[in-house]
Parts: sequence; C-alpha cells; structure tokens
Amino acid sequence: MTVFTHVKQEDAQKLKDLGFLASEPKSTYEVIRYTKGNVTATLYTSGKLFLQGKEKDVEKIAEKLEGIGKKQEKIHFRKEEGWMIGSDESLKGDTFGGITIAAVKADAKLRQKLEKLGVADSKKLSDAEVQRLAEEIKRLVPCEVTSLLPEEYNTYKGVTMLLNKYHQKLAQDLQGGIHVVDEYPGCTVGNIRETKAESKYLEVAAASILARSAALSQIAFLSTQAGFELPKGSTHVKEALERMKKEKQDFRKFVKLHFKNVAQYL
Repeated sequence: MTVFTHVKQEDAQKLKDLGFLASEPKSTYEVIRYTKGNVTATLYTSGKLFLQGKEKDVEKIAEKLEGIGKKQEKIHFRKEEGWMIGSDESLKGDTFGGITIAAVKADAKLRQKLEKLGVADSKKLSDAEVQRLAEEIKRLVPCEVTSLLPEEYNTYKGVTMLLNKYHQKLAQDLQGGIHVVDEYPGCTVGNIRETKAESKYLEVAAASILARSAALSQIAFLSTQAGFELPKGSTHVKEALERMKKEKQDFRKFVKLHFKNVAQYL
C-alpha cells in the first residue's frame, strides 16, 4: 500500500487521466474512490490518498502520480500465516486519563480486508481517521477493548502489572491465535513481543487504532466531568492541573497519581 498526503480533490484528476473510473464513497470520510484493474485509489477527507492492490501495479501507478500531494510513504506489514492476535494500549504516557487496551484477531482473509481499509500505526493517523477506522475495524474483525478510568487505574501498584493482566486477558477472550504484543518494559505476555509492533504487524496496528479511539472517547468523557477540555499527552498540562487544584477537583478521577508532574499538586 502507498499513501499520498496533502492531496486536494482536484489533484485526483490525474487518476482519471490514467484511466481510473470513479465510484461512490463507502463512508462519510471518503471523498471518492477510483479503480483500475487490480488497483483501488481512495481519497479521504483528511487529504490522504490510499493506493491499494498488487504491489507491482501500485508501484507503477505511484510513479506516475509523482508530484501529487506533499508526501509519499509506503506501508509494509510482515507476511503472516494463520490466526494472529495483536494487542496494544493507549494513554500510557498521558497525564490525564487512565489507560485503554485493545486486541484484534485476524487470518489471511481478514488481514487483506484490514489492509484495504487503510489500517496503519495510529500515531500516523489523525483523530478523525482513527475514529473512522475504529468503526470499520469493529465491524470487520473479532476484537476486544478495555478502557480503565483513572480512578480504577490508580488502584494498581504499577502499570506493568496492569498491562500484563489486560493484554493477556483480551487475547484469551479472542480464543486462539499467535499473540503479538507491542512490547513495553516488564512485558511477560504474548507469544511474540516486539517494540514498535504496530508498524510491523497489521493486527497490532488495528489494535493501536482501537485503543487510541477508546482513549479519545475517555478523554472526551473526562473533559465533560471536569467542565473543561483536558489536554492530551504530558507536556502541556500545567495549566489544566493548576485549574483542577484551584477548583478543588478530585485528582484521582482525572490523572495518574504516580506521575511526577502531578505530585506537586496533591
């Protein structure tokens, strides 16, 4: 699969010039779809153009589209056989929010469908793309998602124990398959443990999307409870922490109490 970013709708005229035929979008996030032989080109509202199909055919089309958009990147996942289960988490490094963990199960046929959806490492996707893909993934493959709010997260003595517990539980709930885990410090679960597994295994990439989608929903919920929009990450959180302290809000319900940047406000 090849992806072009920053593509404008008028740029897609190049596809028509190459003999592609337009068809109706399959979701509200798509601008239009084009097909020619074994290659499908999908333009999304985010400005990303996905070229999918047989690798050689995609490469030939990609060469002819040089100059379209601003960036081109290829996505290559490892070739796998049989049933695989990939799991990943989100919010682990965020000050606000607890944690979300997701697992996805797929075989060769489902992997092909996931690839056609445009599944990729969630860190390379916008929030809107994550939400779109999460909806599609849930309809397409067996999956499990757990979202722990800060109040429950803070009852655990360490995040490693929590992650080991839920990565294993979600994989077991999916019943059967080689379990690939995006490795974290202290990881003791999974048949395969690899760092940056979300860029190597399609199932882990799909799980990273579901975990991040759940994280976005959790932060939105907590923002409603707090009465203001909570920041993501841990870099620009000082103002939000100061506001919470001034308003005498219960930190247990919103943040990770063991984070160093939180300690001074307790």
